[in-house]
Amino acid sequence: MHADYITDQQFADLTYKEEDVKFKEYENCTFTRCDFRACSFTAVTFIDCNFFDCNFKNTKINHVSLRDVWFTNCDFTAVNFAMTDQILYEFHFKDSLLDYAQFYSLKLKKMQFINCSMVAVDFMESDLTEALFDNCNLRHAVFIGTTALKTDFSTSYDFTIDPEKNKLKRAIFSSENLAGLLQKYDLVIK
Repeated sequence: MHADYITDQQFADLTYKEEDVKFKEYENCTFTRCDFRACSFTAVTFIDCNFFDCNFKNTKINHVSLRDVWFTNCDFTAVNFAMTDQILYEFHFKDSLLDYAQFYSLKLKKMQFINCSMVAVDFMESDLTEALFDNCNLRHAVFIGTTALKTDFSTSYDFTIDPEKNKLKRAIFSSENLAGLLQKYDLVIK
């Protein structure tokens, strides 16, 4: 077995250094309470992995492949995902902090964001087709040139999305959060 291929491992309470994860492939691994803040993710692949209570705040994520990966209760404050591998990837977030994260121009089809804080997240030019935003705070999130076909925003809140600057066909909203679509008109909605 190749030394840089790690499978079926459990990692807990570890603090990773800059070089610790470069050029490695992890499959069916679980990371719990790990600190990745000092890491530089380059040519790293995660397949069928789960992350619980991990810290990625301000981490440099370059050329990372994420296939069927779940992040639960993780901190991704100010992380730029723009360089993630766009081929055969799927990743989701639950109970996570994504404030100031950047997803500029990414294909995020069918992604799930569940109970996440997403203040000032950048979704400019992203494809969020059939994505789920379940109970997410989207205050000051940027949606310009975003494709959100069949995207479910029905339980999320505090967002502003201009229907004239985004593709929202069949996107799902609740009557309680429609004000976020009308904000530019300076209407009073009761």
